Formats: sequence, C-alpha cells, structure tokens
Amino acid sequence: MNRYDAPKTPATFHVKSFGCQMNVYDGERMAEMLGERGMTAATEGSEADLVILNTCHIREKAVDKVYSDIGRLTREDGTRPMIAVAGCVAQAEGSEIQRRARNVDIVVGPQAYHHLPDLIDKAGRGEQAVDTDMPLASKFGALPARTKQARPTAFLTIMEGCDKFCTYCVVPYTRGAEISRTWSAIIDEAMALVDGGVREITLLGQNVNAWTGEDGKGRMQGMDGLVRELAKIGALKRIRYTTSHPNDMSDGLIAAHGDEPKLMPFLHLPVQSGNDRVLKAMNRSHSTDSYLRIIERVREARPDIALSGDFIVGFPGETDAEFEDTLKIVEQVRYAQCYSFKYSSRPGTPAADMDGQIPAEVMDERLARLQAAINRHQVEFNTATVGRRTDILLERKGRHPGQLIGKTPWLQSVHVTAPDLGIGDMVEVDIISAGPNSLAGEPSRRKAA
Repeated sequence: MNRYDAPKTPATFHVKSFGCQMNVYDGERMAEMLGERGMTAATEGSEADLVILNTCHIREKAVDKVYSDIGRLTREDGTRPMIAVAGCVAQAEGSEIQRRARNVDIVVGPQAYHHLPDLIDKAGRGEQAVDTDMPLASKFGALPARTKQARPTAFLTIMEGCDKFCTYCVVPYTRGAEISRTWSAIIDEAMALVDGGVREITLLGQNVNAWTGEDGKGRMQGMDGLVRELAKIGALKRIRYTTSHPNDMSDGLIAAHGDEPKLMPFLHLPVQSGNDRVLKAMNRSHSTDSYLRIIERVREARPDIALSGDFIVGFPGETDAEFEDTLKIVEQVRYAQCYSFKYSSRPGTPAADMDGQIPAEVMDERLARLQAAINRHQVEFNTATVGRRTDILLERKGRHPGQLIGKTPWLQSVHVTAPDLGIGDMVEVDIISAGPNSLAGEPSRRKAA
C-alpha cells in the first residue's frame, strides 16, 4: 500500500466527477457538505488532502478510468492523499474496490454520500470506511442548504433511481428504485439557487419525467405541474430537464412545452434503437411507432423544438437489417444532437448473458455510420439557425479576450465578443455563422430581460 500522508482530518479536498449530470450535481453537493465541515476546495495545481473520485458505472471504459486515476494519485515520493471512491462504481463494487486498489480509504455509494464526513473520520482513524447502503429514506434532508453558485446555471436533482430495468443498464442496481423528492424541497432548493444568482435550472433524474408529488395544497402533480410552479420564480429565466423516458412523456408535459415560455424548446428523449425487436430485448417498453407519435405531438405543441436522443449500437443479437432501422429513425426524426454508444456489457445485467454478442469491429463500423448521420443533422440544424435573432445566457469566458460563451434556447453554444457584458447576462444576439458544435453571434442593441 502506498504511504498515506494526508492529515487525519483533511483540510482541503478535490472532487472529480465522471459521467452524467447527476454525478455533477452529487459532486457539487459533496463539496458544499465538506465546506460546511470547514474544509476548502484545493486551488488549481495544488495537492488536496482528500481526493474524491465520483464515479460512473454505465460503461466499462469509465470503470477502467477510475482505477487508472486511483493509481495516478500516488506522488513521486510514494505518498498520496486520502482517497475516496464515490458514485455508481462504489455502489456496484463495494469493498472489492479496496481489495483491488488498496490505497483507497473510503468507498461510498450515491445514496450514502451524506455520510461522507463520518467516513472521513473513520478513515482518519485507520478504520474501514465503506457505505453502500440504499436506505428508503432520502439523503437530501441530510444535505446542507445550497450555497451561492459561481455560475448562472445549475443542476437540481428532483428524483433518483429507476424502475424500468432496461436489460443493458446498471442504474436500478446502483441508484436503486425511483424516489421523487418532495415538492417543497425542490421549490426551496430552486429558490435558494436563484437567490444565489442562478438564472437557468436543469431538473435531473434518471427518468426525470416520472417525477410525482403532492403540491403545497395536497394535490398530486406530475412534472408539468412542478415546471409551472418553478416558472413563477421571477428571477428564474430558463428551465430544462433531463433525462426523459418515452413512457413518462405525459399530456401535461407535452402541453407545457407549448405554453410555458420559461421551459426551453429542447427535449432529450432517448429511443436507443429504431427496431422493435431490439427495443423489446432491451425491455424499453415502447415501440418505434409510439416513440414517433410522441415526437409528432411535441412538435405540434412546440414547432421549433430541438430534439436529442441516445442510441446503442451492437446490442446482443442486433442484425444488419435491425441496425438499418436505427439509421431510418435518425433520418426521420433529424435530431439536433445525439449521444451514441457501442453496447457495453455490464456484469449483473440480463443483456450480459444474452446470445449473439456483437464483435467489436462490427460495432465500430455501425457506430461510425450512425455518428456520421447524427453529425450531418446537427450541422444542418446549426446552419438553419444562421440569421436568427435569439436570446442567449452568457455562461463562461471564451478563449479570446472579450469573448463570452452562452447557450441558445436550443442548447447550442454561441461565441460572442462582448467586452461590456458579463457572465450571467441574458443578451439578444444575431447568429452569424455555424460550425458542427457551436455558433458565432453578434450582440444586437438590446440586452435581454
């Protein structure tokens, strides 16, 4: 084991999050919790007393990267910081992590990270510090109030877990069953974020549109009701949400896209495959026809909506003809952007034991063809934006002096040169050019409200 030389009570920390937006949110909440404990985030380039690797278990390469990062934390003199592995890899592998990487001091799952301060104390005393319990009680009540944000956008988890049990996915095993946070807790956190300077909130959940809960008057609400309530917060200018499941795309939520201006015209709605037999084998519980009918209804409600999706190529048993069906649905929907992956076998999932595992070279060829189609449509969508006047929310500095980067309502990055503006400003711009991944704009004479 490498020599551990961090203080028994670490003073500084660094959180490195992998994977999805929910991990980013969890990483922020861990940082806030440690801040309440009196610890400070290590400055860039300095060595932290505690390093937390907040992990993702969706793909095999992500798991390998975690172990690689653990090894790199050993310094040239053989010493190392206190190391914590959090998130879904921690949940899936538990104390096996400490057996495989003996320099790991803390293992904590995504439903137990509110116990992190106690685990740090245990590790400081040289005790085993592993917590991968998934209690029915929500962790959120144990987390500190939100602090002032350094940027104008923020993630807000409104539910966790998944009851869908797609045959390729580990989330039900690492995040547990679907649990919706309470209406009041979500509203309170949103208001705290807005009071701290946030102007755009992205609601998060493994199946975010499955959220349900009682409002302040005891009435059951779906996510459309929650969105409409959040829209009443005056200083909150934009609302987004991800990731959605087609089976939870309610009539009310579709309608909200048409009549709630603060709900941005962007929908990430994964289909995963364009072939019904493959969808059934994936246990996706929707068909290509039902998915396309949802897309049609959403476009009727909000004609300018930008669509995003997820695709898996090379699912066990997928034939060439079935893959061609995926290309067909991509051509039919014409997504503004997409995420696409080769099937990755995850231990413990039903698909890992299915016959017909696809050779890597076949998956590579299919993925290249799929991504070529997706990229073509993304360029077409971006190019169609040229000449449009729209509002963007400035989020960060660009690479050049006076350059700022913001997002359109359709989640496109826009570079503008505007030395008189600042991060957090909402500004009206004219889109003057488009590339594959971003746009260029010029501020109009009017600053947006």
